[in-house]
Amino acid sequence: MRNILFIFMLLALVSCKRKAKPEAVKETRTSGTLKILVDESVGPIVQEQIGIFGLDYPQAKFETIIKPEEKLLPAFLNDSVRVIVLPRMLTKQEEKYYNQRNIKINTSRFAVDGIALITNQGNIDSTITVKEVIDILQGKGSDKKLVFDNAYSSTFQYFKQLANISQFPAQGVYSKSSSNEVIKLIAQDKSFIGVLGINWITDRNSNMTEYLSQIKTLGVKNLKGKVGDDQFYKPTQDNLINGIYPFLRNVNIIDCEGRDGLGTGFATWLRSQRGQLIVLKSGLAPHKLMPREINLTKEK
Repeated sequence: MRNILFIFMLLALVSCKRKAKPEAVKETRTSGTLKILVDESVGPIVQEQIGIFGLDYPQAKFETIIKPEEKLLPAFLNDSVRVIVLPRMLTKQEEKYYNQRNIKINTSRFAVDGIALITNQGNIDSTITVKEVIDILQGKGSDKKLVFDNAYSSTFQYFKQLANISQFPAQGVYSKSSSNEVIKLIAQDKSFIGVLGINWITDRNSNMTEYLSQIKTLGVKNLKGKVGDDQFYKPTQDNLINGIYPFLRNVNIIDCEGRDGLGTGFATWLRSQRGQLIVLKSGLAPHKLMPREINLTKEK
């Protein structure tokens, strides 16, 4: 009798320790798990959007990979991950990977980013022209030095195209390992001009407050005949919205999942009023301006 009782107790103990497998969450536009690649230069705004989306829809989970553009693209083009956020469109060559498999490419712009040029607060210079930047990139003997967020970043690629070069000169152009590393360098060294996405230099980058107080943003004048060639403009939100700051780029979410799921829902949400208000508060320019509500009261 004691042996039987012991066996029952043992079976009950084992049964209690066994955990029931959680039921898989059905994927919809607001639930499930989404793997998403995010270009590092726009990482802060995307992380903030994901955080708020998760509060609105607790059954939505994100596996986010944030890296420089050239480190992300292999995973996207070999079909490992089918959703990516880039501050540009896909090229025709990149689109071919999905077109050959008859997979639809859905591209949605949800913000306008600006590439900021920053320098140490102690520097006398507070402006620079696009022509001066191109001269540095083409190695035309300028005494100014540019430092980028990463040698594989989208900002690096943006300026290669701007200067119409395949590689940067041996001197005058450098790179660090991240945007925060650029901020630290500029705060400590007056000889460099930093190049990075503007959402890294807002007060929301709380980990860098000590260093952000020691830098300033340069005003930029565009090439003659281009928008913004009349004076020096800083990458303020108004200048992004009006399109007069020279170094602008669209931030896109690109969904190649080929189905109506969480990727589609997140892309739609980014362009909704709630998503656009988050962009507006971040300092970037929203895809579209939300109408302001004005309450009118009668005078008594």
